Amino acid sequence: MDRQDIIDTAHEMADAARAAILPYFRVRGLAAENKLSGGFDPVTVADRAGEAAMRAVLARRRPEDGVLGEELGAIAGTSGLTWVLDPIDGTRGFISGTPTWGVLVAVSDDTGPVYGIIDQPYIGERFAGGFGAASVRGPLGEATLQTSTVTSLAEAKLFTTFPEVGAERDRQGFGAVADRVRLVRYGMDCYGYALVALGQADLVIEAGLNAYDIQGPMAVIAAAGGIVTDWSGGPVHMGGKAVAAANETLHARALELLKPYA
Repeated sequence: MDRQDIIDTAHEMADAARAAILPYFRVRGLAAENKLSGGFDPVTVADRAGEAAMRAVLARRRPEDGVLGEELGAIAGTSGLTWVLDPIDGTRGFISGTPTWGVLVAVSDDTGPVYGIIDQPYIGERFAGGFGAASVRGPLGEATLQTSTVTSLAEAKLFTTFPEVGAERDRQGFGAVADRVRLVRYGMDCYGYALVALGQADLVIEAGLNAYDIQGPMAVIAAAGGIVTDWSGGPVHMGGKAVAAANETLHARALELLKPYA
């Protein structure tokens, strides 16, 4: 595995997605199709343009790798590596003009993600992690990522995207933790995971995720010293109910409350 080539490819893909997506952000009248019957799951031309741009980079640089993207499906590879892509994680935020959405890039082997990126193009922040290193690059320069040392739920900051997390039972599980923490913030999209890696937040709890929603954040948080599992403490790289924690102690305390709802 050529680690440097993987890192360089991931960043080139994120750069390509930025260039493709940003011209559509905060454009009035941007059309959004609904992918969900009985609810609202939007997709825009920006989502598809971003993923197409990333796939073009991958096809040129690493055609032997597989790819799984939210908008354009899956292609099998021959290398044992698969790129898992979400061009706009948080399309609801994107069409609302909030800068909490992001481009998610992950590359995985059969055990899960080995490298990932969370990129916020409008702010110009990029969080990257894997192969023993984690960093953020943005308007304030570049810094090493390190998760927080908060181990008490009573001191923890908890993020999620929707107040109505998953189904009713999922909401009960989330509420069991939310009732114990210092602060809860909603509407975070993938930026909540980035803030856990940065040490500004301590927990993210979500349900109903797909592989492309979680693999990029998983890699970044793990490289920064955190832990991401399902609500039972098992693997979550293929999606489902996720809990991301700044450290193992805080993770164990959240898991005690979540397991009955797993």
